[in-house]
Amino acid sequence: MKTTARSLGSVVAGAFLLLAGCNTVYTTHTQEIGGPEFPPSDPAKVEILRKEPTRPHIRLGEVRAEPSNDDVDARKIEEAIRKEAAKIGADAAVVIYDHTQITGEVVSGPWVGRTITPIEDRVIIAIAIKYQ
Repeated sequence: MKTTARSLGSVVAGAFLLLAGCNTVYTTHTQEIGGPEFPPSDPAKVEILRKEPTRPHIRLGEVRAEPSNDDVDARKIEEAIRKEAAKIGADAAVVIYDHTQITGEVVSGPWVGRTITPIEDRVIIAIAIKYQ
């Protein structure tokens, strides 16, 4: 009986993780070559901007975010950008690109007469900045 309950619990936990993983945001960052390095900042304090601020700042690098699907909430995407920008010490992230683009392709069929289907995903790019 204990084995059945444990197995059922594992299945439920696995299903929850699978469903929770469906609305994720994959993020990476690229730090500026030769730029200054800062300790990580507080993600809650990183601003999300839509245009370059007039306040003096320096560019730290780029943050790239790719939501797992179209149902990912904008707040979750912004939170992911904040966390990634904070890793390189940013005070703000300026969104410069938010479009759907081809990120890969699926090849199917026999050796002769294959079909290639493009994979399109939403990609968001932001510039991580530090105020002076």
